[in-house]
Amino acid sequence: MPAIYDVVVRGGTVVNHDGESVRDIGIRDGRIVELGSIAADAAGEVINAKGLTILPGVIDTQVHFREPGLTHKEDLETGSRAAVMGGVTAVFEMPNTNPLTTSAEALADKVSRARHRMFCDFAFFVGGTRENIEDIPVLERLPGSAGIKVFMGSSTGNLLVEDDPSLDDIIAKLSRRASFHAEDEMRLNERKDLRLAGDPSSHPVWRDPEAALMATKRLVALAEKHKKRVHVLHISTADEMAFLADHKEWASVEVTPHHLTLVAPDCYERLGTYAQMNPPVRDDTHRQGLWRGLASGVVDVLGSDHAPHAREEKDHAYPASHSGMTGVQTLVPMMLDHVNAGRLSLQRFVDLTSHGPQRLFGIRGKGRIAVGYDADLTIVDMKRRETIRNDWIESRCGWTPYDGVTVTGWPLGTIVRGHRAMWEGELAPAASGEAVRFYEG
Repeated sequence: MPAIYDVVVRGGTVVNHDGESVRDIGIRDGRIVELGSIAADAAGEVINAKGLTILPGVIDTQVHFREPGLTHKEDLETGSRAAVMGGVTAVFEMPNTNPLTTSAEALADKVSRARHRMFCDFAFFVGGTRENIEDIPVLERLPGSAGIKVFMGSSTGNLLVEDDPSLDDIIAKLSRRASFHAEDEMRLNERKDLRLAGDPSSHPVWRDPEAALMATKRLVALAEKHKKRVHVLHISTADEMAFLADHKEWASVEVTPHHLTLVAPDCYERLGTYAQMNPPVRDDTHRQGLWRGLASGVVDVLGSDHAPHAREEKDHAYPASHSGMTGVQTLVPMMLDHVNAGRLSLQRFVDLTSHGPQRLFGIRGKGRIAVGYDADLTIVDMKRRETIRNDWIESRCGWTPYDGVTVTGWPLGTIVRGHRAMWEGELAPAASGEAVRFYEG
């Protein structure tokens, strides 16, 4: 009897839109075609998932893979290796490369570089600038485009739109949801003298909660004025979370694992500049505010803000040290540890990493374990205890702020459109990544 399915994932606990239950998953031509009990001889390949938990493929909607121009830190291949090693099946990559991703040609170049060289599926943000405002309606709908990304506060790279008239013009042009780094550049410039040489714990003093809240309020006011959808990245303050709870009609909300996990001043005492991020990791008052926003449903998605730098760049004395840390490979294990600790449910984790991205960005064919959807699966062992080590990290920079941290819950397999991109810590021999498809594209 010829195989009915290319692959059957057998005996795992499937977590999807109707709860958790042990089911087999039949896959053909990269898509899910059956859920239920499937005969043993019906598959060309069987993946034994007994005792494991099968999640819809995790989608990380904020990573920096640094290609082109900054590949000493990371490139599309190494970043995607880190993604699938950590259970992530698709990523949205940021535009602050060199050259900047601000044109149709630059986007097409990235898509060409990524196809079948990245191990996960991918989309790329196009940077919104004063120079390409008129092109935004085209740029946000090109193949492989995740939409528009705007930096309201300076970070790595040269993309900065800090003034309200330019932001007003950009937001007025949007049709898709656009993503924003919201820190107030004017306030940051005014407070630079508060940076203490050699003391990274002064980073959150300089880039204070008010700088974040001011920018977020300005952004939301413009979104409400134009009735356009905006996505506020890496919320770091309790103040923003309380404000956004009353302004969700046009604004969606991301938090990161590091803002939920690390806390000042401890992280700066232990990690020094390796804890330095924009916006900064703050004290426990703000961390608890983020968890309240997550528990109450204000938070829509988790993004890693994977932003690798070489060790020599992190080892400069503050403030010459670079802001950013790895995160795409540790998103799943760190958050599963939070699940096992009772801080959020597994269903909520799935909502934040699969359903949420699909819903916000209009992703076609991903974000659910359902017949007709891409066979993107994150297979995890919820009971497995592992210690995260630098030598496990696939990112070119080779380090993680969680080196030495023991977690419960571990990614065992990453299935991308029916292909094993990673299984039991072994990467596939060849990459097969393709561009993510969108309804508004």
